[in-house]
Amino acid sequence: MSTAPDTSKSKADPKADAKAKKAAVTKPAKEAKAAKPAKPAAAAAAGTVAAVKKPAVKKAKPAPKVARPAHSESRLAQVLIAPIVSEKATMAAEKHNQVLFKVMRDATKPEIKAAVELMFKVTVDSVQTVQHKGKTKRFGKGSGRRDHVKKAYVCLAAGQELNFSGEGA
Repeated sequence: MSTAPDTSKSKADPKADAKAKKAAVTKPAKEAKAAKPAKPAAAAAAGTVAAVKKPAVKKAKPAPKVARPAHSESRLAQVLIAPIVSEKATMAAEKHNQVLFKVMRDATKPEIKAAVELMFKVTVDSVQTVQHKGKTKRFGKGSGRRDHVKKAYVCLAAGQELNFSGEGA
């Protein structure tokens, strides 16, 4: 069988000529790809092709939720850094019965609630937190940045209040 294109077709159809040439060029490449590699020795001896099974992929189950341990008192003593006493904090205290605290940046709302209840012996309704980014400031020729601060708005139960002045404690 010859790989040359068939010349018996009319010369008037150049597209058919081009297709025939392309088929002749690509045929040997396809035959080379079609050649299969030799069988493994064990399969050749048995006369059959060994079926290769892929290991079944098991989906990983999510880890069971573990109950978090109760907050340790040493951690709770460190969560609250300082109360914030400002005009805005005073307005929040009057309108919404809230107290503002500067807290650790990695403190969670349940930790803040537990810390306030432990330190001040009050009942906390809710906690809202705010991440306050530090400002970039100039110090002489150089520039620097103030620290980032996390603030907690702690809403106390009705009829309860905190007194930071130290009177009547």
